[in-house]
Amino acid sequence: MGINLIEGFRLIFQPNILFYLIVGTIAGIIVGALPGLSASTGIILFLPLAYKMPSAEALIIMLGIYGGSMFGGSIPAVLIRTPGTPSAGATVLDGYPLAQKGKAGLALGTSAIASSIGSFLSTIALVVIAPQLAKIALRFGPPEFFALVVFGLSAIATVTGKDVLKGFISALIGVLLGTVGLDPIMGYSRFSFGSLYLESGIPLLPVMIGVFAIAQVFRDLEKEEKGNIIAQKVTRVLPPKEELKGIFLAALFGSIVGIIIGIIPGIGGSVATYVAYGQYKRLSKKGKYFGEGVLEGVAVPESANNATTGGALIPLLTLGVPGDIVTAVLLGILILFGIKPGPLLFRENPILINKIFASMFIIAFLILVFGLLSAKYSQKIVYVPKRILTPIVLILCIIGAYSLNSSLYDVIVAIVFGVIGYFMEKFGFSVVPLLIALILSPIAEGELGRTLLISRGNWTVLFTRPISLTFLVLTVIFIIYAFMGRKEEK
Repeated sequence: MGINLIEGFRLIFQPNILFYLIVGTIAGIIVGALPGLSASTGIILFLPLAYKMPSAEALIIMLGIYGGSMFGGSIPAVLIRTPGTPSAGATVLDGYPLAQKGKAGLALGTSAIASSIGSFLSTIALVVIAPQLAKIALRFGPPEFFALVVFGLSAIATVTGKDVLKGFISALIGVLLGTVGLDPIMGYSRFSFGSLYLESGIPLLPVMIGVFAIAQVFRDLEKEEKGNIIAQKVTRVLPPKEELKGIFLAALFGSIVGIIIGIIPGIGGSVATYVAYGQYKRLSKKGKYFGEGVLEGVAVPESANNATTGGALIPLLTLGVPGDIVTAVLLGILILFGIKPGPLLFRENPILINKIFASMFIIAFLILVFGLLSAKYSQKIVYVPKRILTPIVLILCIIGAYSLNSSLYDVIVAIVFGVIGYFMEKFGFSVVPLLIALILSPIAEGELGRTLLISRGNWTVLFTRPISLTFLVLTVIFIIYAFMGRKEEK
């Protein structure tokens, strides 16, 4: 594995690749710092350019956006008490009080250091765990892959959003949309209503642009822009030496929590940050001061936040199951590029895997460098008026939808799903299960079809093979636990 990683660094240390990494990371920090945008939105807005690039280089920029935005979300969280990304919510708890004390620079510096540590440690976990998991997954047949996809769908539907039932309804809608087009086994047309556009199914890219980016534009238009916000002064950025030990220990704890939670499909950074913050508050000697402006209180959630990136990539690359919202978008994009994540990816495209591993290490370093350098200029990013930002985002969305097939139909689909995504979120339905079900349900249907062909229509094969049975049992456990938890909350 070490030789492969060295080969990855050799491939990465080329002027054009390093340039892509730098651009992606800086773009990610800017996207994360703009309230209302997120890593998934930033990646989607980049897509029109991605189609003009080799797939590996485009993926590297997207990984930079992913990692950079995770740190970038802490900038408005510290300066204006508004998380730039959902996973930066816990950073507000100590970051903003520090800014009120005139220590906004220290909070942002701590965030950059902790984010870099989280990214670096999660990349080590990715490099160590992913190849071993891929070796195990190579033993999977169609029954195992079908059960795995069902488990992934159930896990995402049960943990995404506040209402479990609404999560299942959203996933069911995605599954139904995934059946539009040609049957993957028999090849006959379904639910196309004689339309040539629907013969190939619901186009994935316009759906992603619609439910994430355009829906967010509609939500931004609905909100009134805040008046004058008191600007926080950013002075000293590097924490004092006596605080570094505590910051490092907090970042180490947050990284471990973030990696573990990141690996579990569907949970993501938001849960990881609050879990890490709450648990470390109990363990730390300064725990009683958390919430009043403690640097450790910034380090814990930010390290957990960034550690989920490497953790979420593990199930994506090895099993083809996304670990969070951003990796769900990446899964769709990889499929559009003709790259199928899963255990065979490690055997068939080791060069791409090596580039990904090496890139993640470089991104961790770039987050530290640009995080510290951008601290004093962060106010200019945060206070970009919505009346300027929103039209730009909408134009980029339309260009992105049109760019895949140069088709007005794709633009219409993006706008329609933008409206659908807007109303789904408004009524408490998460769009994430819908999107992931739309991506995974054709895969599940294909694997189930192959399973029944091999077994000559015998459904019991799903329950007689140990791995597929394990995933199906876990699916039932997830569903029961989710609904029981919902009843207890009531």
